[in-house]
Amino acid sequence: MKIPFSNLKSERKLEYTILIAIALFVFKIIFPVSNTFILKTINEILVFAEFYFGFLYATDFIAPRKNSPLSIVLNSGILAAVIFFIVAVSSSLFDIEDVFSAVSNFITSILTTLLSFVFIGALIYIFSVFKELFFLQQKKDPQKYFNAMLIFMSAAFFASSIAKSNPEWNFANLTFYSVALVLISLNSLRVSWIAFLSKKQKLFLLIISIILSLLFGFNFGLTFDNSFINKVIINFSPGLHLCLNLVMIYGTIYFGVIFFTTLFHLPTAEAFDRKAAEASSLMDLSKLITQVFDFKELADTVTSVTTNVCNSDSAWLVTKSGSGTFELNSVKNIGFVDANTITECLLSEDSIDENQVTSITAEMIERKAKDQLIQSGLKAVVIAPLKAQGITNGFLFTGRKQNYNFDEDDLKSIEAFADYAAVAMENAKLLEQSIENERMESELNVAREIQKKLLPLSTPKFDNLEISALFIPALEVGGDYYDFFNLGSNKLGFVIADVSGKGIPAAFIMAEVKGVFESLARLISSPKELLIKANEILKQSLDSKDFVTAIYGIIDVEKGKLVFARAGHVPLLMCRDNHIQNLRPAGIGIALDDGRAFEPNLHEMEIELNNNDILTLFTDGITEAKNLSNEEFGSYRFEKIIKENCNSDLDKLSDKILSEITVFSKDKPQHDDITLILFKWNFNNKPAGVI
Repeated sequence: MKIPFSNLKSERKLEYTILIAIALFVFKIIFPVSNTFILKTINEILVFAEFYFGFLYATDFIAPRKNSPLSIVLNSGILAAVIFFIVAVSSSLFDIEDVFSAVSNFITSILTTLLSFVFIGALIYIFSVFKELFFLQQKKDPQKYFNAMLIFMSAAFFASSIAKSNPEWNFANLTFYSVALVLISLNSLRVSWIAFLSKKQKLFLLIISIILSLLFGFNFGLTFDNSFINKVIINFSPGLHLCLNLVMIYGTIYFGVIFFTTLFHLPTAEAFDRKAAEASSLMDLSKLITQVFDFKELADTVTSVTTNVCNSDSAWLVTKSGSGTFELNSVKNIGFVDANTITECLLSEDSIDENQVTSITAEMIERKAKDQLIQSGLKAVVIAPLKAQGITNGFLFTGRKQNYNFDEDDLKSIEAFADYAAVAMENAKLLEQSIENERMESELNVAREIQKKLLPLSTPKFDNLEISALFIPALEVGGDYYDFFNLGSNKLGFVIADVSGKGIPAAFIMAEVKGVFESLARLISSPKELLIKANEILKQSLDSKDFVTAIYGIIDVEKGKLVFARAGHVPLLMCRDNHIQNLRPAGIGIALDDGRAFEPNLHEMEIELNNNDILTLFTDGITEAKNLSNEEFGSYRFEKIIKENCNSDLDKLSDKILSEITVFSKDKPQHDDITLILFKWNFNNKPAGVI
């Protein structure tokens, strides 16, 4: 059940509080003494409304400050001291009743009303503090208990006013008052927020709770005094006097409970602080791992956190290098030389398990005569491995100069920090790899663009000869190469080549091959002689493990005559009358031989083309394409596609071949470059013949 009007905006609550205060002030000036039942009722309703809306506004005002409970507790204590000063101290300094009697009734009404407003404001703030502390750090909603207390306190408020005029109502006043006291006592037990304070804060709260409990107790006792201040408050509103009484006893009980609760929490406060610091440190490390990728910065954080949380004197972090040596990444409160010497000394021990946390006790240090540790002043050391994916990549060390060992909680904390450091190290490594991959990708993109420029942008156009070509590298760049050369006199030179290997090394050789063929094509008219010369040049520049297979030929686009030579390349396919011929003149790969075997074994072939003859030049990336079962696409499927689509447009035939290869090897990555050149002779010159 929510309190009515609690959903109003704070500004509106403040407006209502001020308007009611003005109305109450005017009412008390006009009617300083309420003699009739109606005037008394109006007076109490205005006072209650002022309490109510003032409480709603004060709750909103204090709510943002509830994360600092000690500050709002201190503020409530200050206001309690103000009340104590007004009620007790002021009467001892001068006779305040004589002061009021010396002025006119009008001035007296103003002064007593203003004095009452001071009490109202102080009580509203103090009770709002109790309300916020009541709900602070509660895991279950105790709203109904607090609302029940408010209901009986409100009932006691009005019953006290009625009982003042009608003594027979004293039983109702006493009943509501007693129930309110019981609920106040029960609600005072809700102090779970104390457990979340640090040891230093608990010590401060212990002291201040004694003072405030006594202060509220004195004020509670003074509410029964027959002093002038009490008379003023009762004459202003009997309900106000009751509220003063209840709030003071609430404070007395509440701060008494706080004192004993804090006292019992002190023995465990240090352990709680440590666990809280550990949890906070782990959260900070988690954020750093996702936000910071500088391993040095993360290592410094880990060593600093380890010394603070585990109450150690020094810490350092080392990582393994590729050669198996150790590299210091961060040190805290220890010299680099000492940390390095201790690291080498401890990790050289056979008793040290590199896969789990190891505690080196003072007894072990003395027994094993670790001079390095003794010189550094350390009497206990813990070694925690930095493990990522089951591999130990480094260690987190921490040590104490005091003569007591690390306990089980210390070891678990150190292990947790080491795990975070290992994750950070792995993230930093992955980031470095990612940056390197991006750099490589950028360079490969440049290489891809360069290679595109090395290949023909378009195929030559002739009336009698239709041409189609495609190139698909297995990686970002490839080692396949094809080109066309306009040789004049209606002659077209062409080449298709396949460099051994793939990727960037093959692409570099491919660029060199292009330069060789482009320069020789316009100087040598014989395909055989051109390949011989290319072999002489490339043999000098290529390594013994590198070679190139190629077909170079020349087509007379006027007479329909093809002359070509093959240097170890896959055969040239000719589709004539729906029949595939494998044209395979002898020849070995370029750069496999210095010329003594290359030239004698290289033959040239001449063919006169018939109408609708299709010439197919390709690289073995087509026939060797594999599916998930490692079955090759093969020559049979390739030739079948050509035969079944020999009457189609060449571009459609090329697309069909590519489509069939893609479907066949859809579950297997492309492992070799694919290059395809198609020629179709479209002129019926004379019957075909092979020479």
